[in-house]
Amino acid sequence: MQLVVRQASNDWHNLPMSSDFLPQLDSALAPFIDPSRAPAMRAYMRDQFDYLGIGTPQRRTAAKPLLKALAGSGADVLLAQAWQLWALPQREYQYVALDLLAMHWKEFKIDDIPRLLQFCREKSWWDTVDALASTVGDVLRYGHEHMDAALKHENMWMRRVAVLHQLGWREHVDVNRLFEYSLALAHEKEFFIQKAIGWALRDFARHDAQTVRTFTLEQKHRLSPLTFREANKHFKAPE
Repeated sequence: MQLVVRQASNDWHNLPMSSDFLPQLDSALAPFIDPSRAPAMRAYMRDQFDYLGIGTPQRRTAAKPLLKALAGSGADVLLAQAWQLWALPQREYQYVALDLLAMHWKEFKIDDIPRLLQFCREKSWWDTVDALASTVGDVLRYGHEHMDAALKHENMWMRRVAVLHQLGWREHVDVNRLFEYSLALAHEKEFFIQKAIGWALRDFARHDAQTVRTFTLEQKHRLSPLTFREANKHFKAPE
């Protein structure tokens, strides 16, 4: 089956890229396109994005050899390929871009964080932003550069990345920063911020449940009910 015709943006920050990457990806994805799946996929994302109808396992299997071949290309080439994919209308291309960035996170340095964060400001929704937060966290490697600025950014998705960048760090979590970030955004009414704060707290609770329990009880009057529920989801906190 042929891929649908699409118009791509030329704004990829004038970075170098492989001219045959996208045609090869199109060929690899083509056998897995199922238009009958696309309406449900669109509906799940509130009809904000178009879909080809390719499932995650099939997409990753098809794209993996091409993404692996980019190893050693360097940050500029990797970012250029990701932007090329980001410019396309079907959501699966953004997912491939995210897989590309995650696979090669070791090729990015702290100075690349602002360029990585730019992806969460375009075609933004939780599915792409949360994946980007994970890659940003990998690149930071227990550091926090650029996160204070992201926390204060006018773009809500940038603030969400700041809250989530320590996910999975366990004993490496900067607890004071986690709590400070949580309280700094606790007043926000935005669902995706309230949920992110609760998620970040709950994730650290897997490592230190008592510290999170104490914090959420002491700050319950400042935390939204949603945040409190999410943070305490996996243990029963006393009222």
